[in-house]
Amino acid sequence: MTTQPRVASFTATYRESYAEVLRFVRRRAHPLTVDDVVSETFTIAWSKWHAVPREPLPWLYNTARNVMLNASRSGARQRAVAVRLSGLADTLVGHDPDGFDNLERRIDLAAAFSALSVADQEVLALDAWEDLDAKAASTALGCSRATYSMRLTRARRRLAALLTEAPRTEPLPTEPLPTEPHLPEPPSVSTPHTLPPEPGAPLIHARPAR
Repeated sequence: MTTQPRVASFTATYRESYAEVLRFVRRRAHPLTVDDVVSETFTIAWSKWHAVPREPLPWLYNTARNVMLNASRSGARQRAVAVRLSGLADTLVGHDPDGFDNLERRIDLAAAFSALSVADQEVLALDAWEDLDAKAASTALGCSRATYSMRLTRARRRLAALLTEAPRTEPLPTEPLPTEPHLPEPPSVSTPHTLPPEPGAPLIHARPAR
């Protein structure tokens, strides 16, 4: 391919695929590195343009994935890219902000998804978020279609098992408030008819009647 057609073809692919690649990377990379990963992805695509297939998006996903894996190595090479959870539960379950039951299911799904391995999260995200078929998803992961299908089936089973085991929040039992103890009435005190004189007051004796 000569330079002019190559530039035109690359430019068209860049414009058509940039938004999808950007979303793909945002779900997996640190916010401060997103632009660098996307830029390097398309740089690699330009340098290997002769190897980019006619449907470039899965190939670009795989390239971006490899860029992130290479950047996140710590001693040993990682085999999967962690997926950010935000929004995935709504995608898998369906969004119903007014449904309390649906909200409970999304909370359970979020907890179950977080408990999965990074490899299971990655394969489920390709199916649920990127909505790729088996051929495209296997290209994005750099594996065969059979391997991808097997991994997806196992990941779905593990997710379903975690959802089955998810504890349901039961309302706390309500106990009656303790009543105040019944106190007996104080004994009545009779008031004497003749009150004792106050201290210092003169004593007055009544004279007997004649």
